[in-house]
Amino acid sequence: MSVSSRLPDFPWDHLVRYAEQARQHPDGIVDLSVGTPVDPTPEVVQEALRAAADSPGYPLTVGRPETRQAAIDWLERKHGVTGLGLDQVLPVIGSKELIGSMAVHLGIGPGDLIGYPELAYPTYEVGAALAGARAVATDSLTAFGPEVPKLLWLNSPSNPTGRVLPVEHLRKVVEWCRERGTILVSDECYLECAWEAEPVSVLHPDVCGGSTEGILAVHSLSKRSNLAGYRVAFVAGDAALVGELLAVRKNLGLQMPGPQQRAMAAALDDDAHAAEQHGRYAARRQVLRDALEGAGFRVDHSEASLYLWSTRDEDCWDTVAALAERGILVAPGSFYGTAGARHVRVAFTATDERVAAAAARLA
Repeated sequence: MSVSSRLPDFPWDHLVRYAEQARQHPDGIVDLSVGTPVDPTPEVVQEALRAAADSPGYPLTVGRPETRQAAIDWLERKHGVTGLGLDQVLPVIGSKELIGSMAVHLGIGPGDLIGYPELAYPTYEVGAALAGARAVATDSLTAFGPEVPKLLWLNSPSNPTGRVLPVEHLRKVVEWCRERGTILVSDECYLECAWEAEPVSVLHPDVCGGSTEGILAVHSLSKRSNLAGYRVAFVAGDAALVGELLAVRKNLGLQMPGPQQRAMAAALDDDAHAAEQHGRYAARRQVLRDALEGAGFRVDHSEASLYLWSTRDEDCWDTVAALAERGILVAPGSFYGTAGARHVRVAFTATDERVAAAAARLA
């Protein structure tokens, strides 16, 4: 069996005909299907990249100490994570690459079990398939029965729903995993995209008890700092697990380019641009939410992340088709699991002009 045959279909291929339909609108398409940043990369980051452009040598896989320290400082300053050392942080080439390869790089394979949320970013399933492991999509720890998963994914704030898991729940999951020797990896890429709740990192002492044993957290700068095109992210937590990832990645030559490392440090050290971008998204979110609810949609969860998890109690593909007729493209909830079959995910990462156009069309 080829590797590609083990993988699920790439979801966005199924949206092509709806995208073509939306493009026929006289005022063009409003693409709200993918949460890709459209605003400028912050000038402080661009300056750092330009200053580091002369970079003839190979970068180290482990990353520059200054880059790792910037990640540690940001986690403590913004999210109350304390006590991390340089050996507990590893820069990576975008969070999706790390999430997709995590299981393989941690030695998980055929016969092993991986758990991930019932409604989830498809890359968790892809990573399990690449490893040849079995996967269970569930939000209930009791669903595993007597079996013990080798790896359990959390995602708070959630993509696609924007749901935020409370501290008490996170703490319970940490304890459950430690009792069983399960590796817990928390995808926290939307941690700073919060609107009606306060997300907490799994590395916060109120959750992990001041110990990172058995825990990793994944962070991305794509959303916070408009750096999707730079492919900069990092993983932090248990020094032994970070060391395992580092050892594998050294052998594969998975190195974040030197200029990007300096740009990443500059982005993490600067909170002003992140606050400005947060304000932009808050305004767009309100415009779209008001328009959706005015058009008869119900918005569920969505207290954080860059999406509105929306429904009008019909099959998600019917909603996709109806919106495409108005020139609006959204993602069907079924992309994220069977439980999403009656929802669509609406991103508010488009420009102010395109968000306003969507609102007018919905009216």
